[in-house]
Amino acid sequence: MGFLDALLGRTEPVQPNLDVLFAIPSAACTLQAALDLAPTGAGAVCFKAAEGAAAAESESDIRALLDLDASLEVSVDRDEFGFTWITCRQSTVDLAALVTGLHAINATLTDAGFGPCLLCTVVGFRTPTADDPRRVGLVYLFKRGTVYPFAPTDGRKRDNALEIQIRAALTDDLPIEADLERWFPIWNAPVP
Repeated sequence: MGFLDALLGRTEPVQPNLDVLFAIPSAACTLQAALDLAPTGAGAVCFKAAEGAAAAESESDIRALLDLDASLEVSVDRDEFGFTWITCRQSTVDLAALVTGLHAINATLTDAGFGPCLLCTVVGFRTPTADDPRRVGLVYLFKRGTVYPFAPTDGRKRDNALEIQIRAALTDDLPIEADLERWFPIWNAPVP
């Protein structure tokens, strides 16, 4: 960053670090021990779909890559805001394999030049018992290189207390987004 940028208050954007995704399986151990939250075997990548042959080719490459892992069921959906969600689900939970698949989606889109279109990646967690049905998504913000918890409840409400507990529990495991205003809700996400 140059002198003029500093004088005018411009900052350089944080470079994404996709390797943060590989820290989620160890963070899952912390979530299990501290809050009884277990991975659901579902995760998704959200991005603003681009038009044209290159975008279609990237989506085709992603599907071909993920089809190599028979344990992943992959679907592509578009929400009402124009974002595309590539969702991966596992019948038998293998969080390391899921995270590897999500990383491959992000890396493929980035390598194809669609990195600026990536919004977030989310990995689902929930309590294993039906009498305490809490669910959480660990959301990786691509443009910030940070993670935050999103804990939806019924009626488009959030369990803010649970989100703060998760932040406290995972501070040593993941780069948690410090700006709470960036903890945006992802109501229509196919996960958690």
